[in-house]
Amino acid sequence: MSLSPVEQLKRHAAERAAALVRSGMKLGLGTGSTAAHFVDCIGEKVRDGLDVICVPTSERTRAQAEGLNIKLSTLDETPELDLTVDGADEFDPKLRLIKGGGGALLREKIVAAASKRMVVITDASKEVATLGKFKLPVEADLFGLTATARQIEKAATANGCQGAVSLRKNSGALFVTDGGNAIFDCDFGVIPDADGLASALNAIPGVVEHGLFIGLATAIIIADPAGIRVLGDLSA
Repeated sequence: MSLSPVEQLKRHAAERAAALVRSGMKLGLGTGSTAAHFVDCIGEKVRDGLDVICVPTSERTRAQAEGLNIKLSTLDETPELDLTVDGADEFDPKLRLIKGGGGALLREKIVAAASKRMVVITDASKEVATLGKFKLPVEADLFGLTATARQIEKAATANGCQGAVSLRKNSGALFVTDGGNAIFDCDFGVIPDADGLASALNAIPGVVEHGLFIGLATAIIIADPAGIRVLGDLSA
């Protein structure tokens, strides 16, 4: 099956990340359209004899990996990982990310934090000078959603952000994550202080997790028509 130009770029980034993988490694498998290409690459390598153990970040990724006969584990069984490869909805020059467009941000962050390295694979369209063009996902407990939304709005205002905070819906019904939580999509436009906003969101009791991934990515592999670029250190 032929790939669109954008999907070809995602595949190129995934192939570059797959080249980092060696037998015996413990891997975190990300979620989303770009991460799916990496899972496919690992499946091909497993078919050719690669021996790895992988922890998926979502039920969707789990199903894909099982279909490719990739050996799977959990973070309870395998609490320390060598490498996680995942996509991003947005990234800036400081390797800060916005993730969660696919609704798996909580598990993605837990897996990334359990890994020695997190390598992000993406195409150049996700690159921004300042985070916030993509709506920031904030995962929240189902209890007290209206109160939590107001606290998110207050935290945003205190950190120089303005914009609608809306519950994510799926075909008109409330979107519910694999962990049984809701997601607010925050249309802030620009986030002038991502670190400050992350800290403020962390302090809200109803917030389970947010899509600002700060200090987690060690490298970003960016595919564009001119070739592959790397931000950060792939060997870190």
